[in-house]
Amino acid sequence: MWAEESVMYQIYPLGMCGAPFENDGIPAHRILKVLDWIDHLRKLHVNVVYFGPVFESDTHGYNTRDYKKIDTRLGTNEDFKAVCDALHAAGIRVYLDGVFNHAGRGFTQFQDVLKNREGSAYKDWFYINFGGNDAFNDGLWYEGWEGNYDLVKLNLDNPAVCDHLIDAVNYWIDYFGIDGLRLDVAYMVNRNFLKRLRSFTDAKKKDFYLIGEILGGDYRQIMNDEMCHSVTNYECYKGMYSSFNSLNMFEIEYSLNRQFGQDPWCLYTGKHLMNFVDNHDVNRIASTLTCKEHLKLIYAMLFGIPGIPCVYYGSEFGAQGRKEDEGHDLALRAAFDKPQWNELTDYIAALAKAKRESEALNYGSYRKVLLTNRQIIFERKSGHERVLVAINADAADYTAHFDAGCGQAVDLITGKPHDFGGGSLLPAYSASYWKMER
Repeated sequence: MWAEESVMYQIYPLGMCGAPFENDGIPAHRILKVLDWIDHLRKLHVNVVYFGPVFESDTHGYNTRDYKKIDTRLGTNEDFKAVCDALHAAGIRVYLDGVFNHAGRGFTQFQDVLKNREGSAYKDWFYINFGGNDAFNDGLWYEGWEGNYDLVKLNLDNPAVCDHLIDAVNYWIDYFGIDGLRLDVAYMVNRNFLKRLRSFTDAKKKDFYLIGEILGGDYRQIMNDEMCHSVTNYECYKGMYSSFNSLNMFEIEYSLNRQFGQDPWCLYTGKHLMNFVDNHDVNRIASTLTCKEHLKLIYAMLFGIPGIPCVYYGSEFGAQGRKEDEGHDLALRAAFDKPQWNELTDYIAALAKAKRESEALNYGSYRKVLLTNRQIIFERKSGHERVLVAINADAADYTAHFDAGCGQAVDLITGKPHDFGGGSLLPAYSASYWKMER
């Protein structure tokens, strides 16, 4: 499937385009800024853009007011259609954030409940107790997402609510031509709704792709033939940066084998999880790693492991940001006047090109070949290709001795030949994708 051969690029539009945090109601055409990034994306070998929230909301986008209206701070529906059309013309598909667990206090139907209380036709769209009170002193209590009352939990057991959301998705596909959804807090979303959404999108657009956000536990609870095609791989996100920061490659290898190994107990062998080293909810990877020489290497690992790599806007040129730097995650969601290009961006572009063009990196099995605290070599093997991913996180050169099963290879990152005779030199702070001779 096309999605399983993709390189994703995540944009948080309200941040990247410099919109004010509070919805000021002042129309602006900020989303058109994305048009100026398309050449950058093509040069980066990206073929999917995943947009964070774009629909009318109270503040950060996840507190939706209107599921069919592009946020006033970003522009009009016509503006966003122009962006989607331009991306599609450039060979880049489009995912949107599907925020279906909750809406904002400004959601029209919730405002009707606040106004008409028990007389509202929408009182059963939410989890309401008219005998209680909330933090906003509304004279009623309602369930918010994990205690956040700006996020009003939707009652997805109510068919009318589900109809409303499915109708919105139908519009997004018809008008914007979107190709997939990343489902916000999918681990909390009603399973029957997930099944209905999958059934609807399968029938509407047969290659439509659903990625569910899940933080832990068994990903198969929502990643299966009835719900999501893929999920966010937070286990390997943590394992990657932690392995570099502690110089302990045993941690990430444990997760990779647990998820994708060949033993009967391995969990997700053959699945294509969405992998990342940072996103809009966690610190920028350039701020997380304690050794700057590891920045290229963690991206080499990201593109080398099984799954779909996703790069967060700005991180490809080394942008930094920590949650504690500003409130509301704003430090993670910065505006950039224009894309930048540097040595790191060059390197990530080479990784993306290698990944997209390699059968083994897209579909290959996983097998550990060599493992020390500071070095890891693993094999990705498909029906027609075998690639060894070799990473040396140490400040010193390392010579690896192992049975390569052949004499020579070519590095898919640099295009240079590699000879396995007499051991394989892994220079300090280096990574290679050795495509093996047949």
